[in-house]
Amino acid sequence: MKRLALHWQILFALILATLTGVIFRTLFNGQAPDGTLVAKSLGFSQFVGDLFMQALKMIIVPLIVTSVISGIASLQGVKGFGRLGAKTFGFYAMSSLIAVITGLLLVNLIKPGMVDGKPNEVIRKVFDAKEASASEAELATVATANMRESKDFLDTIKMMVPENIFAAATNNGQMLGVIVFSLLFAIAITKLPADEMRTLKEFFQAGNDVMITITRWIMAISPIGVYALMFPVIFKNGPDVFAEMAKYFATVLAALGIHMFVSLPLVLTFVAKVNPWAHLRAMREALLLAFSTASSSGTLPVTMRCVQDNAGVSKRTASFTLPLGATVNMDGTALYECVAVVFVAQVLGYQLGFGEQFMIVTAALLTSIGVAGIPSASLVAILLILKNSGIPDAQAATAVVALLSVDRLLDMARTAVNVFGDSCAAVVIATSEGEKVLEDATA
Repeated sequence: MKRLALHWQILFALILATLTGVIFRTLFNGQAPDGTLVAKSLGFSQFVGDLFMQALKMIIVPLIVTSVISGIASLQGVKGFGRLGAKTFGFYAMSSLIAVITGLLLVNLIKPGMVDGKPNEVIRKVFDAKEASASEAELATVATANMRESKDFLDTIKMMVPENIFAAATNNGQMLGVIVFSLLFAIAITKLPADEMRTLKEFFQAGNDVMITITRWIMAISPIGVYALMFPVIFKNGPDVFAEMAKYFATVLAALGIHMFVSLPLVLTFVAKVNPWAHLRAMREALLLAFSTASSSGTLPVTMRCVQDNAGVSKRTASFTLPLGATVNMDGTALYECVAVVFVAQVLGYQLGFGEQFMIVTAALLTSIGVAGIPSASLVAILLILKNSGIPDAQAATAVVALLSVDRLLDMARTAVNVFGDSCAAVVIATSEGEKVLEDATA
């Protein structure tokens, strides 16, 4: 009997988690008192989900190191690296700018924070209520974000040259330092004598092959992990989690949808000359996993496998563009930050002119680069942008607490956009390098 494809297994796990979450929520009125069956079920599900996420995170650093070094070391010296790097950063800058502008246009057109041209007082009351009813976890998130200052923009540059590479590898998902070190190490390999260079290249290539094998093992249990992650989320929030801020929720989803299903496919069609829908099919496992886990870093191993095995991008290109993209290319995150900040300003009655919105765009682009690829990390950046947009700290913190109530589902959607944007970059750059990708589905 033919085994069901992995992406269908993941999709089935998502549906099953949603159904059981809604049923349990209905039966127990959304309450899980300590010691009850539902509390134990939620606790075990959370344990399994955390275990799955830890397994994915376990292989991120060795996968990045081995893939970047083996990929760059195979380039024709620094000249080949420079050309590939210029194309990669150019694409990331362009796609992120398109995403932010899309979000800015929609939030100004729809005005989700306003009713009849005036600030939405109902949502304003929601903001105030959330401040009073915030959980300890939500307050801790805001407190951590509130300690960030504008100088943190420059800290992103500092992270590129860590004083301790091992500390950088374990610093809350910040991979910039690890990537820069791996790039320097790979370039240095190309300067060695031929015999020494070949030995090191073969060592890291073998290491990368081992990491790909471990990735396949972990992905074999991904449907279980996806179910375990989603079940507590649905039980806690219910299907009506975003009812209070439906207009805001719809604005973010519409902007993300336009970027993912219109902007990026147009780039694939006219720049890479490939069929965008064929590429979507090739990436479906990675996109479903990104949506389920809300972690672009955690999805990286699967993204690399899909881009290479399904889309046909070479390991040379994928091992450079994708680890870098998982750290610095956050299209969905930048778009979301822009919409969220303008939405909060609308609700609070702050008028943002062209100059202020231009600063928001710039800040969204900069902060999205340094945001860790973990769930809800962009809320830290949103609070930072709000504080630098002239909104008082107390009001900004209250607004972020309210956004937390719907952030998980939006986080899942924007993470899928982040991952798809990375994969599009790999395809565009691969075709510009003369590689044949998605040969059976050209545009």
